[in-house]
Amino acid sequence: MSGFLFLLSLWQVCETLVPVAIGLVIDKAVATSDLDALLWSGVGICVLFLVLSCSYRFGARLGFAAVQWETHRLRLEITARSLDPGGVVDAARTGETLSLATSDTDNVGFALRSLGYSLSAVASLAISAVVLLRIDIALGLTVLFGVPLVLVALQALTPVIARRTTRQEQAVAAASGVATDLVRGIRVVQGLSAEDEASTRYRRTSRHAWVAGVRNAEAFGAMVAVTSLAGGLFLALVALLAGNLALEGRITIGELVVVVGLSTYLTGPIQVIGAISAQVAQALASAQRIVDHLQSERRVATGEAQAHGALTWRCTTPELQSEPGELLGIVVADAGRADALIARLAEGDPDILAGGVPLDRLSHEARRDLLVVNPHRVDLFEGTLAEAISPPGGSSAEALSAALEASAATDVVALSPDGLAQRVHPDGATHSGGQRQRIGLARALLADPPLLVLHEPTSAVDAVTEHRIAEGLRAHRHARGSDRTTWLVTTSPALLAVADRVVLVDAEGTVATGTHHELAEHPTYREAVLR
Repeated sequence: MSGFLFLLSLWQVCETLVPVAIGLVIDKAVATSDLDALLWSGVGICVLFLVLSCSYRFGARLGFAAVQWETHRLRLEITARSLDPGGVVDAARTGETLSLATSDTDNVGFALRSLGYSLSAVASLAISAVVLLRIDIALGLTVLFGVPLVLVALQALTPVIARRTTRQEQAVAAASGVATDLVRGIRVVQGLSAEDEASTRYRRTSRHAWVAGVRNAEAFGAMVAVTSLAGGLFLALVALLAGNLALEGRITIGELVVVVGLSTYLTGPIQVIGAISAQVAQALASAQRIVDHLQSERRVATGEAQAHGALTWRCTTPELQSEPGELLGIVVADAGRADALIARLAEGDPDILAGGVPLDRLSHEARRDLLVVNPHRVDLFEGTLAEAISPPGGSSAEALSAALEASAATDVVALSPDGLAQRVHPDGATHSGGQRQRIGLARALLADPPLLVLHEPTSAVDAVTEHRIAEGLRAHRHARGSDRTTWLVTTSPALLAVADRVVLVDAEGTVATGTHHELAEHPTYREAVLR
């Protein structure tokens, strides 16, 4: 960064010295008709332009590299926070996070680069003031005191730009989030024939983002226009003063050329310095959004405790308890409460204990080793089918084959001649709901945790496949002597029939316990499972 600032400052100083050099040539060579002085002046100007060109070329290259590196680091931090095992409270939509990692980081990076140009512009103004002071003290003092006054007067628009930038980025993030949700849920939208309503909602959100962007551009454009106008009028005044001095014979023709040349050139640096406040205002608004994301509270509590081996699992509300090796069916009469129970298990609720240790006191690593929660909706990443199923460390061919067989995912493998090498598109877009569920179940079985929690793992498959999965799950996880525990949060009769024990939970808590056949006479259970 220091090389970037030095070279850009050298470039601006050279730019400032161009009209000075021309004025010297006029006074020392042209006015005196000195051929030698004219030749040496030409050499000097060539050297000046060589330094000017090289300093900008390499300085801009260093500045661009610094900005790219800084924005890359910001994106890495945003990504790391988004992927943190602790999660994020009130997590932003996927599109909103993407907006943070793109437009917001670009705003911050652009302001950083503009700051370097502004510092070099300050150096240019300082050199100009010194030159003008040597020509005439009044001219020099006019530049020294007039430029800061003009720039300070222009700051009235800065708060407006900051507010409008914040609104624009929020509106863009909202539009990106809606677009992402619509793309991910396009099958549901089409199934409900809600394409027109979805388009209307996105069009409304997108228009809000467009209006916010236009208003922000208007404020920024007004800032640039006022800066150009004020700077131009001020430098025109300087040129007028210099012209009067030349008519009075107090400065030479060469010095008049210097003043007029500097007045023309300094319009650029003044505009750069005037615009930096608007750019910094935009960057601050974006930086605040990034900081809010990076400092957001963790959704999942964590501790340092460890737990290993076969454990007794217990939930205090509702009252649930499993010994090692048990396949427990959990029927929650209210679907919303079932979702809440799954969320509590995934987030490390302190009311859930592993071997007597609350989940929120376990470290993330210990919790991942002990517990896998397979939600109703399965998330799949782009890659091959083998990559979507196998854990990061890989797995043996025997284990993979057993997991595929138990989850009935062998049918998915057989769909393509590529087998396990077949492509999985983002979010499994080219696979049906039932296929995604079987892929997710195979992935969960292959993880082989001490406690596996499955939430309606067969809701999108046919009855025959559901029975295959029920039998496969029982055989895979609960063969004789196994100490693996499985909790099935489901209302599927096929899955509940293979459970060792079933617990019925209503709004008040646990109300009945028994096998699937024993609970078939319970009215609440019959309503939830056998309807």
